[in-house]
Amino acid sequence: MMDPENADGDPSYAYKSSLMGAPFEFRLAVDAIEWRKGSYAGRTPYGRIRRIRLSFRPITMQNYRFLTEVWPAEGPKLQIASSSWKSVFEHERFDAAYRTFVTELARRVGAAGGQTSFDTGSPVLLYWLGVVVFIGASLALAALIVRAVQEAAWSGAAFIAAFLGLFLWQAGAFFHRNRPGKFDPAAVPPQVLPRP
Repeated sequence: MMDPENADGDPSYAYKSSLMGAPFEFRLAVDAIEWRKGSYAGRTPYGRIRRIRLSFRPITMQNYRFLTEVWPAEGPKLQIASSSWKSVFEHERFDAAYRTFVTELARRVGAAGGQTSFDTGSPVLLYWLGVVVFIGASLALAALIVRAVQEAAWSGAAFIAAFLGLFLWQAGAFFHRNRPGKFDPAAVPPQVLPRP
């Protein structure tokens, strides 16, 4: 689904956001990002992009997935994902292609000199509400482990401890990568991009 450069030499990227739908196709022209999905198409000059947000967004079928959201001054919000539907049970990762395309998009938008906001992570309110729930759930699981040990329910304590470890690892990575912030378009932070 990825074509690093099209016939014009412009960087391009494509992915399928759903199994049955048409792929999203993006191209970085000299002065604008161009996109197409089926019969719908659009073009937004880099200086008319008001906001770009990069985040880590795992989904059920793909637990290592990144998302770029682009808000033009006019027109619909664009979403660029690092993985694509391949079959009913499989997603295909485009880590290197996504990283290259998104880095170049940020650089071009930054060079255009518009009033663009470059954001990372989740929206602030959702992030901190999530952190509170994460801490509360972690403490509740730790309390269950303590209670199971007091009752000498060793297998139950071990099961809950294993679950807590997995929870801390998965949710901890999510919150680490999605901390709200701003970024320099010439230096996109690595935590919101797939590994090279």
